[in-house]
Amino acid sequence: MDNPALSALAGRVRAHAAGRDGRYLLGIAGPPGAGKSTLSVALRDVLNREAGAPVAEVAPMDGYHLTNAVLRARESLARKGEPDTFDAAGFLANLRLLRDSPVGVAVPWPVFDRALDDPTPAGVVFDRQTIAIVEGNYLLLDDAAGRPWSAVRRLLDECWYLDAPRDVLAKRLLHRHLNGGRTPAAAQVKVRESDLRNADLVAATKSRADLVLRQRGGRYEPVDL
Repeated sequence: MDNPALSALAGRVRAHAAGRDGRYLLGIAGPPGAGKSTLSVALRDVLNREAGAPVAEVAPMDGYHLTNAVLRARESLARKGEPDTFDAAGFLANLRLLRDSPVGVAVPWPVFDRALDDPTPAGVVFDRQTIAIVEGNYLLLDDAAGRPWSAVRRLLDECWYLDAPRDVLAKRLLHRHLNGGRTPAAAQVKVRESDLRNADLVAATKSRADLVLRQRGGRYEPVDL
């Protein structure tokens, strides 16, 4: 089914990516539970369908979660999802590869497997794609906990922010954790003491985005800051 809002966003990406020799990197930032993955996949699919070829692919930041084994050893598993529980240096290194590698040279990218609750190496491989849709919470973050997050924005050609009301985020995140096997009590604690704190941290970066969007029904609408 045609979605005029997504087609308009895809047209913006095509216009900004046109005429480049290398790969165009679009960031989609936002708090946990905002729907970044859903928007990224939908945008990729529209771009590929309208081009008649696989010109775009998604590069999720979640592939750079530190493993549960590492977090457990650091006694940080309960804080999983906070800025210092990611391999920020590895994320930056692969972003540079996406920017600097000639189109046609393979760049493997890890993804996050929710069933395993751990990253999977080389879950996606960029090759001929000329557009990388990089999605994650902390794309607009300043340096935090010794991690060089501020360098991420400089590697992106453009970055959008997907917003959502806090109560909507809380409901979605609670549902996510219950589906992941947490007890209702444990899910509530995770949402209240970790996820929503992360959401507040991410919300402070909204003003740095080139475009702020909010989903209303099946549409993605620009929001004035």
